[in-house]
Amino acid sequence: MEIWDLYDREGKKTGRTWERSNGGGKGIPDGYYHMVVDVLVQHVDGTFLLTKRDINKDVYPGYWEASAGGSALAGEEPLEAARRELFEETGLTALSMKLVSHTFREPSHSMFYSYLAIVDADKDSVVLQEGETVEYKWVDERGFIEYVESDLAIKTHNARYKDIIERMKADMKIAVREKE
Repeated sequence: MEIWDLYDREGKKTGRTWERSNGGGKGIPDGYYHMVVDVLVQHVDGTFLLTKRDINKDVYPGYWEASAGGSALAGEEPLEAARRELFEETGLTALSMKLVSHTFREPSHSMFYSYLAIVDADKDSVVLQEGETVEYKWVDERGFIEYVESDLAIKTHNARYKDIIERMKADMKIAVREKE
């Protein structure tokens, strides 16, 4: 059983908690949000980690995603939750974690803290969390952009990493022009 702190629209704890059920935040009263963290994982060599969600997940079953993450537990701070989720879902620890966005999603009553993690580990050392993910792969920037633009990508995740994605696309266009 997971217990979540509930927050207001300003991101402040309300003193109320919520017990997780199937469907995540369904049923959380209007005006309240639970904290969710997601972590885009980049290896020091520049590649990105993609994981395939378990087919039994209640949200986006069988989809590939470019993040590790989940709901923060009661009492956790965002960075603490992000580090825990990264380790639980991949077995990896980050050299650095940079907050890249803080957004709200009304339908799920979620307040997202999205991070970019830089890791330096053997790429074969990824450990998938049972019930969460079933496959993984590392992709270069081009492969990452192809994933982001595919129908297999979780679009809400992409939106949280929009600045990083747009910068990569711009850098690729510059590199192509320089080769011409």
